[in-house]
Amino acid sequence: MRKALLAFHVLWITACSHVSGPNLRLNELEYFETQGVNVLVYSNQFTGGFNDEKNSGIELIHHGVRTAQGGAIRLSNTPEQWDLVPTTTSRKVNAEDNLIEVGLRYEDYDFDSRVVVTGKGKAVEISVYLDKPLPHELEGDAGLNLEFLPSQYWGKAYLMDGHPDRFPRYAVSNTVCRPNAEKVKQFKGYKTYDDRGTGQFVEPLPLSSGHTMILAPDTPERMVKITSDSCLYLYDGRMLAQNGWFVVRSILPAGKTGKVLTWTVEPNAVEGWIRKPNIGFSQVGYLPSQPKEAVIELDKNDKVIPQASIWQVKADGTEAEVFKGKTAVWGPYYKYNYIKFDFSEVQEPGIYYIQYGNEKTNNFTISPNVYDHITDATTDVWIPIHMNHMTVNEGYRVWHGEPFKEGYLQAPPHTDHFDMHWQGATTDTRYKALELIPGLNVGGYFDAGDFDIETGANINVVQNLVRTWELFKPLRDETFVSEQQRYVDLHRPDSIPDIIQYIEHGVLNLLAQAENIGHMSQTLSNSVLDNYHHLGDAASITDGLHYDPRLAPYEKSADGKSSGTPDDMWAFTSRNPRMDFRAATMFAAASRALKGYNDDLSERTLKQSKRLLKEATELMSEGSQKDKRQNVGGDMATNLQLYASTGEKQYLDNFTQGIWMALEHNSNRNIMTALEAIPYMDASYKEKLRPYVKKYKEYLDSQDEENPYGVPIGRGNWAGNRGIVDFGISACFANKYFPDIIDNSYAFKVANWLYGCHPYHNYSFVATVGATRPKAVFYDNNRADFSFIPGNMAPGVLFRQPDHFENYDDWPFLWGQNEGTIADNTSYVIFGHAFKDLLH
Repeated sequence: MRKALLAFHVLWITACSHVSGPNLRLNELEYFETQGVNVLVYSNQFTGGFNDEKNSGIELIHHGVRTAQGGAIRLSNTPEQWDLVPTTTSRKVNAEDNLIEVGLRYEDYDFDSRVVVTGKGKAVEISVYLDKPLPHELEGDAGLNLEFLPSQYWGKAYLMDGHPDRFPRYAVSNTVCRPNAEKVKQFKGYKTYDDRGTGQFVEPLPLSSGHTMILAPDTPERMVKITSDSCLYLYDGRMLAQNGWFVVRSILPAGKTGKVLTWTVEPNAVEGWIRKPNIGFSQVGYLPSQPKEAVIELDKNDKVIPQASIWQVKADGTEAEVFKGKTAVWGPYYKYNYIKFDFSEVQEPGIYYIQYGNEKTNNFTISPNVYDHITDATTDVWIPIHMNHMTVNEGYRVWHGEPFKEGYLQAPPHTDHFDMHWQGATTDTRYKALELIPGLNVGGYFDAGDFDIETGANINVVQNLVRTWELFKPLRDETFVSEQQRYVDLHRPDSIPDIIQYIEHGVLNLLAQAENIGHMSQTLSNSVLDNYHHLGDAASITDGLHYDPRLAPYEKSADGKSSGTPDDMWAFTSRNPRMDFRAATMFAAASRALKGYNDDLSERTLKQSKRLLKEATELMSEGSQKDKRQNVGGDMATNLQLYASTGEKQYLDNFTQGIWMALEHNSNRNIMTALEAIPYMDASYKEKLRPYVKKYKEYLDSQDEENPYGVPIGRGNWAGNRGIVDFGISACFANKYFPDIIDNSYAFKVANWLYGCHPYHNYSFVATVGATRPKAVFYDNNRADFSFIPGNMAPGVLFRQPDHFENYDDWPFLWGQNEGTIADNTSYVIFGHAFKDLLH
């Protein structure tokens, strides 16, 4: 990989030779570039539905920040997440003519168009071509859009045909209502709006219109000029949805073919602009004796400074340089160059900052106790706030009332859900479509920034919490939990360790699924999209009344127990034996944790574990060859946990039969299960495992060649902090049992990454107690307030093709980089405890 990066660096040198002047030219990575400006043309494509995260189409990376996206033919003034997006039918790059041509198609309307983007001096020309006239039903709706990031523009001025105005901080423009019959189709027939029987949908009106628009003439780094012979309209997408962007739009003309519309877009490039160095370091601080290394991210046009220094802030407020050391060049990694600065020699407890050239960081501490509280906010605040079916109070604030009192209905067969779930041809239960499944409205955790119970995630939660409890026995008690009162009060001890109460709460819902459905559901989720994208109090998503189709819409029954509002949550119950394996593993482990605290629950979970293992094994054996192969790995962990809970030899035999085969197949993936087994096995098992741990060390070491941070950086449409945390957990456990092979350096790299040593910025990804500068905004269920829930861990830096890492800290609404999930945050809890255990 390092050789590939060096080759990549050569490409960069070649690319720079094409873009050394002020004009926008195509580089070797197939986007337009000049110093300070990148214009991407479908380097990232739309996928539709759940995956349309405003990361697509024509995009502008303006002085290091992606400020515009969504350049495409769209069918509404202010597109929402579940609006239709065009399929990319072709993408042709013509370097000689400095242009990119993209074919776009809306299958629902048999509508094709071509968008040609040509670099012309300091601008790009965007032209739209139609080979056939616009379909009649899209006249007045289809147009060329380009969307601008509100947080980078609100408060800034703009000019429309010379008339000044200002981008609003809050959505305050005008709207009209149109008949639902005029609403353009949405993804798979979903509806993002609820008209409450009015028969109308809301459409924003433009803030301004004209032929020449200049955005942010008062801010050179954000100034963009757009001109067109067609009328330009400016809209505020936040009028429909809090995650909307400012939209510049022109309507495609009816009845015309050929080149039907042209824009000239000129992003201002500040002459000689060089991105400020991003000095990555731990915002939480450092132990006196630990390795201390800053990773400094540099603009490719920046020069390396051979030294950096550490300054100490004294007790009297004065500052003194206490260390100066050499910087070491690591090399190029995608868009930027990287150097490292080792200051491990600085060990005296105190307050410090890093100075590199003219840049200095905020302060950090060196102290023996810097990591003592890294999980407290997560367990004290974030986890209990996500407890479903409970009222959650904190001081004077109620985070949410008791949600979903009416329970969950059986999802109808052949339901294609907007959150990527599917109810098959049958219900796989004894319940009929839309029949109430009793007993499910208990326990469980909200998945993330939404309010559904993702069964797989909740299984992970309980498994994570059981591991934490069994291995580290955290006795912290800062939360009052009453399952009888369905009430949670933060910062109020109740003489019971919080972790064991959280385990119980998770088990209550999962056990209810096993006992009342007969197996594990896919999800307990919203039945209508208008409820799914709800922000605010979870208790107000539904009316708390059972749905009765005999009542008129929104009518309440005379006894006040039901209504004609079809807002009840649904249970998606198509059976998946692999999910049952996972649940069986979790139930077996939970039975041990609950024993002596809730013996009835402990016995029932063990019973369900054995049943689900048996039934899932039978179902897998009846399935395809692929199912049979997956059966080997699927029941291995279950047998380990059942052996640990029962001591029965049959489970031990099944585990030992599968573990070595699994390690041979993929040692990296299965090493954690193998390590977990050590306390229950004899000495020969540990010795037999040793060669696999040595092989695992090769993987750990390989990360230093992959990137300058030494951790596995993900490059999917969900950022990679979960994978990095898992990397840290397994490294901690390997160190615990094989300290002669695996040292603690890998765990420190993970901690440094999480707390600020990463690309794009140096803020802590964990909204945690102790961090000098944690991220300020997250994609929590309070994201519309541009806030966070303490203890949340963000997904991390999101990779945008072909070379851009990103993590917005002023715009929370991109879930792939800012949404904390219950599974990921409980994984962080394990890492935090394992890391602290390693240090001691």
